[in-house]
Amino acid sequence: MIDILEWLSATTPAVALRRSGTLYMFVNAAHILAIGLLVGAILPLDLRLAGFFRKVPVDIVAPFLSRSAGVGLVLAIATGFCLFSVRAVEYAENPAFLAKLGLIAFGLLNLLTVHVGGGWKTLIATGLIQPSLRFSAASSVAIWIGAVLAGRWIGFL
Repeated sequence: MIDILEWLSATTPAVALRRSGTLYMFVNAAHILAIGLLVGAILPLDLRLAGFFRKVPVDIVAPFLSRSAGVGLVLAIATGFCLFSVRAVEYAENPAFLAKLGLIAFGLLNLLTVHVGGGWKTLIATGLIQPSLRFSAASSVAIWIGAVLAGRWIGFL
C-alpha cells in the first residue's frame, strides 16, 4: 500500500501541486468551494426532509438540491484526491483524514440507501416524506458536518 501512495505522490500533478503554491491554492480553493456547494445544498434539503421549513415545497426543491449536492460531492472528491496526492503517505496515517474518509463512506452509503429506497421515489412523485427518509436526512446532517469537522482537523494532527 505504501508503494502505491508513494507512487501517487510522485505523479506529475502531485509534484506540480507541491512545487507551485499558486496551483495548490487554486485547487484548495476549489475544494473549499465544492464542499460549500455540497453542504450548502444538502443541509437545507436534509432539514426540509427532517421536518423543518414545511412551507417549502419539497417535491420542487429536492431534485434541484440533490443534484447540486451531487455536483459538489463529485468536485470535492476530485479536488480532495488532488490535495491528498501531495502527501499521500502522511495523510493515509492521519487519524482525522481516516475519520473523514469513514464519514464520507457513511454519507455515500446513506445517499445510496435514500436514492435506491422507495422513500425518495415517493417523495418526488407525491411530496410525502416517509419516516425512514426523515431519519436518513437527520443522519446526513450529522455525517456531513462531521466530515467537514474531520477535514478541518487534519491539519492539526
